[in-house]
Amino acid sequence: MKIKLLSLFTMAVLVTAFVSCKNEAKNETEATDAESAVEASQEAAKYMLDKEASTINWEGKKPTGVHTGTVAVESGVVRLEGDKISGSFLINMTSIVVTDLEGDQKVSLEDHLKGTVAGKEGDFFNVKKYPTAAFEITGVTEKDGKKMMSGNLTIKESKKNIEFPVMYEVAGNTLTLKSEPFTIDRTDWGVNYGSKSVFDNLGDKFINDDIELEFTIVANQQM
Repeated sequence: MKIKLLSLFTMAVLVTAFVSCKNEAKNETEATDAESAVEASQEAAKYMLDKEASTINWEGKKPTGVHTGTVAVESGVVRLEGDKISGSFLINMTSIVVTDLEGDQKVSLEDHLKGTVAGKEGDFFNVKKYPTAAFEITGVTEKDGKKMMSGNLTIKESKKNIEFPVMYEVAGNTLTLKSEPFTIDRTDWGVNYGSKSVFDNLGDKFINDDIELEFTIVANQQM
């Protein structure tokens, strides 16, 4: 009896640990109203984006599989004064790349995401109408031993504030800012195609609302 109880207890601990790690890794964000951006002082060190070294990775899911890809950060500036960090970035939505497919399938999905297919312009990001997205920092706080960055993310015509864990360091004249993987609900920005929370009777032909993002920003100090 003791062995059985011990086995059940061990299983419960393992399940709890697995669920805890899974939830922690996911870092689900909650979109809220846009806030005021952090204002930098004249004394703050200024770092300009290294476009080639910076990137955003994305992952989208549906019942039949997972798609991954990247999107480029077009321009940006970070200002740092002590622990106070501010900045903004412009994201080039026309640069969406799918990395898990090849050939015609890759091109087809990229075109659909960009909205360059006739009649499907508004399904996802409609880059002809909205060629850029934007992010501006509204604050950095400490929570449970992690730095949590909040900022306004603008996609299409919607501007929402989100918060996610980040790490940053300065080595010489280079600042590197990295996020942990985090998720946003695309429907908060009006990207509703294939969403079962928006449309009924999709069956198993839906696309998950959550998009996982992870970014690396590299910027060099301007003297």
